[in-house]
Amino acid sequence: MFSFFKKKIEEFVNKFSKKVEEKVKKIEEKIKYIEIKDEDIKDFLEELEINLIESDCNYSVTQKIINDIRKNLIGKKIERKNVKKEILKLIEKSLEEILSYGELKDFEKSLEEIEKKPILILFFGFNGSGKTTTIAKIAKRLSKKYRVLMVAADTFRSAAIEQLEEWGKRLNIEVFKKSYGVDPAAVIYEAKQYAIKNNFDILLADTAGRSHTNKNLMDELSKIVRVNNPDIKILVLDSLTGNDIVNQFDFFNKIAKIDYVIFTKIDVNEKGGNILSILYEFKVPIAYLGVGQNENDLEKFEKEKFIKKFLEFNSESS
Repeated sequence: MFSFFKKKIEEFVNKFSKKVEEKVKKIEEKIKYIEIKDEDIKDFLEELEINLIESDCNYSVTQKIINDIRKNLIGKKIERKNVKKEILKLIEKSLEEILSYGELKDFEKSLEEIEKKPILILFFGFNGSGKTTTIAKIAKRLSKKYRVLMVAADTFRSAAIEQLEEWGKRLNIEVFKKSYGVDPAAVIYEAKQYAIKNNFDILLADTAGRSHTNKNLMDELSKIVRVNNPDIKILVLDSLTGNDIVNQFDFFNKIAKIDYVIFTKIDVNEKGGNILSILYEFKVPIAYLGVGQNENDLEKFEKEKFIKKFLEFNSESS
């Protein structure tokens, strides 16, 4: 009889202990984990939105990043100690999606795919974007593999021809030129004929820096493209430009259908938001990043490097 009661008591104690353990475990889980609600991250998202706008991200990019976080975080149970880590992971994922457009097509590999020679590459850009210097940098880089001719088709800006000639002397790369005031479409056309006769592989043609609000210059750009049918069209953009950079690209793209972009002055730009804006809005690959004024200051776009720098800047700003 005693053994029977002893057994029943043990069963009761075990059952009770198990229930206590389960309740304790649930309490521990409530303390350890937090289910994220909209109000929990409202202030953070508002602050992040301000930081992104101050980093020159346009409205579309800003809302994509904010919505990605909200969609993937609200209602999710996360260990309290890992909340910050989880948010950063979501921001990085959102940035990776945007920046993947910058790696769509490698510029130098695309040159290998073009069988016809010479390859004509036209460069366009806003006034002061660093276009001529960028052409010289690319000329040096490509001259290791190709016979390169630089074309001084900026017959509008004073000293533009001399600037490219100076680079040509420094890099030992030939420059094709005419006089100021000559039709730039004709200059490039003649340069193509010269390149064919003299077995050049690539022509890098400079054009006048122009404002997208100057109709005459933009009409001239349209004529250059129509007459010469370039193989590749590259738009050089100043990364220090604010959100107007989207309008700049849009205007040039409507006339010339841009194939690649190059962002200059990356070495003095800690923000980087307008790079995100261009990639998100237009999904155009990045040929290079300009990181200084010297002939070797040209880098290929690296997504991971950009994300790290962008997150560092925004964490310092917050």
